[in-house]
Amino acid sequence: MLLTLDSMQKNKVNNYDCLHFIDGKYQASKNEKTFQNINPATEEVIGTVAEGGKSEIDRAVKAARRALNGPWKNMTSAERAAIIRRIGDIILARKEELAMLETLDTGKPLWLSNATDIPRSAYNFHFFADYIRSLGTEAYEMDDIAINYAVRRPVGVVGLINPWNLPLLLLTWKLAPCLAAGNTAVIKPAELTPLTATLLGEICQEAGVPDGVVNIVHGFGPDSAGSALTEHPDVDAISFTGETTTGKVIMRAASETLKKLSYELGGKNPNIIFADADVDEVIETTLKSSFINQGEVCLCGSRIYVERPIYEKFLEKFVNKTKELKVGDPFDPSSKVGALVSEEHYERVNSYIELAKEEGGEILAGGKRPEGIEKGYYLEPTIIVGLDRSCRVVKEEIFGPVVTVIPFDSEEEVLEQANDTHYGLSATIWTNDLRRAHRVAGQIEAGIVWVNTWFLRDLRTPFGGMKQSGIGREGGVHSFEFYSELKNICIKL
Repeated sequence: MLLTLDSMQKNKVNNYDCLHFIDGKYQASKNEKTFQNINPATEEVIGTVAEGGKSEIDRAVKAARRALNGPWKNMTSAERAAIIRRIGDIILARKEELAMLETLDTGKPLWLSNATDIPRSAYNFHFFADYIRSLGTEAYEMDDIAINYAVRRPVGVVGLINPWNLPLLLLTWKLAPCLAAGNTAVIKPAELTPLTATLLGEICQEAGVPDGVVNIVHGFGPDSAGSALTEHPDVDAISFTGETTTGKVIMRAASETLKKLSYELGGKNPNIIFADADVDEVIETTLKSSFINQGEVCLCGSRIYVERPIYEKFLEKFVNKTKELKVGDPFDPSSKVGALVSEEHYERVNSYIELAKEEGGEILAGGKRPEGIEKGYYLEPTIIVGLDRSCRVVKEEIFGPVVTVIPFDSEEEVLEQANDTHYGLSATIWTNDLRRAHRVAGQIEAGIVWVNTWFLRDLRTPFGGMKQSGIGREGGVHSFEFYSELKNICIKL
């Protein structure tokens, strides 16, 4: 058994040990190396994790290659869809257990894991199980000379490299279409959050996924499982979600074998609020888009631009509501903000708050550890004003509960500032002017633009970023464009 689940009590867990899942079996590393898994809410060790490297990746890739040409290959799309749907069903049946593990690993509130992470993980499998049944391709007639038609075939063995902020949700967002398209997978979870990924191996097996189709190897990036996976000559494609610098490293490694790449990388997303917007509605959603999941969401609107006529009104309400957010024990239902994921990340986010002060910024809320909390990587939601567009805190991704608020006077001015970044993942626009909404949305340099909402997702739509925020798109047919190869067949009549 990969995890000893003999205690469901919060903060009293120290026996959650994670092994690799290779060819249908849980196993230790060949050299028996491990590393510790830390609960960010308590700073306690909750278990050890097998540390994989080239040997484990080699075994996993070989198992995936055998499975690709085994029973998995001969299944119909309907048979695969039934198995994929069962994975989603089992996730829902084990929702409480998975939510607890996600909260132990990440420090996010348990209510958030229960409300979003686990249900959405199950839905990813349910969605793609249904979608594969209705997916078509294309056909062309050449007068009476010939007909052409396209068929989809699996791309092969796919490496899935996952981030730590939404571990199961973002893993299933990749794995579900990967399996639906008939591929096999080698997963490298984030080293900070191994628990739910490890348990997913057992869930896949229970659902009827053949041995070797899903493999999970724990480890780090450079000189570890990550680099071994991206450099492996028998891996056909890599899907990576994470930060931009790591994406560049993976691209260099993958170039040696010309692997297909799909990236969802960093973001420094603008939240543009025009004076005609409903301020109360804006505040409610902006609290979420700023601080949900401790601000550790690539889509968070961390650059808030407010039209000057409502700037003071917005700021007063936003600061007051932010100060009401309870920061604390993620297992306490009243906690709205939990702990940052690790000590290293906590120090990094704090360094940006200190930098903001050096750059002339004023902290209107937060900026420090909550009073009365001695252990854990907790930080109060932080609002900064007084910075201009050239400041590092405005330009660089912080990935924590830290936002800047800047006034603007015209549509042209805010567009120039919003696009003044090498990121281009998402943006939010608040206005009741229909023409302005379309006009501004069309000029924002981002892959996803929300108008009068945030994080509202239809899984059929394209998801991904422009500039250094990513390569390619996921969602609906766009996922299958990556996870399959199109073959054209021409028949002369």
